[in-house]
Amino acid sequence: MKAPFFLINWLFTAFFIFGFLNESITAQSIDDPDPLRFEEEINRFEEFDSKNTFPEDAILFVGSSSIRMWKTAEAFSDMPVINRGFGGSHFSDLLYYYDELVLPYDPSVVVLYEGDNDVASGKSNDQVFEDYLEFTDRLTSDFPDARLVFVPIKPSSSRWELWPQMKEANQRIKEQMSENDQFYYVDLATPLLGSDGTPDDSLFLDDLLHLNEDGYAKWNAEIRPVLEELMGE
Repeated sequence: MKAPFFLINWLFTAFFIFGFLNESITAQSIDDPDPLRFEEEINRFEEFDSKNTFPEDAILFVGSSSIRMWKTAEAFSDMPVINRGFGGSHFSDLLYYYDELVLPYDPSVVVLYEGDNDVASGKSNDQVFEDYLEFTDRLTSDFPDARLVFVPIKPSSSRWELWPQMKEANQRIKEQMSENDQFYYVDLATPLLGSDGTPDDSLFLDDLLHLNEDGYAKWNAEIRPVLEELMGE
């Protein structure tokens, strides 16, 4: 005996709704990774700072491996640069170690790169955006005169299937930054795309995730005028 049409329709609708809700719950239930996995690395930063002075009114580069691997001291040797990148980090890790990685330096400019690993771990854009807002709230409260330069999540072949979500996350942050004249969204994502609109693999290491020297050269050329302008104000 065939099931009545209304029953089939109800089951289909219930299945669709359950699937949608389940997907939403899953997207919202991604736990932050344990920040203590970076404890030794953060301790090394603190030990270094205890033995060395750091520049005043500095440009603080902070974020995940794209910051850590950026030879900022070499690229911007004429500027007061501090690099506190720690590879594999999420926004949540940066928030956890904010007092160690941001607060001590009284930065004039903060260059931020986070969100890449967040999306790759399955976090939703809502979660990424909320963590971004928490970071900016703390930064503007502690350093009202500091300028924030956000480097958008970069396109890469190894995570190309996530690019639509990453692009959307970038856009949300860009729109929010446009409301604050101390925030600067510097598009370092587009220069990494080839003429066909896909990542230019010649700008990446063999893992097709991290930039090589040519990739960073593009970033340096794009961001230098912005930093020079900000430091000249």
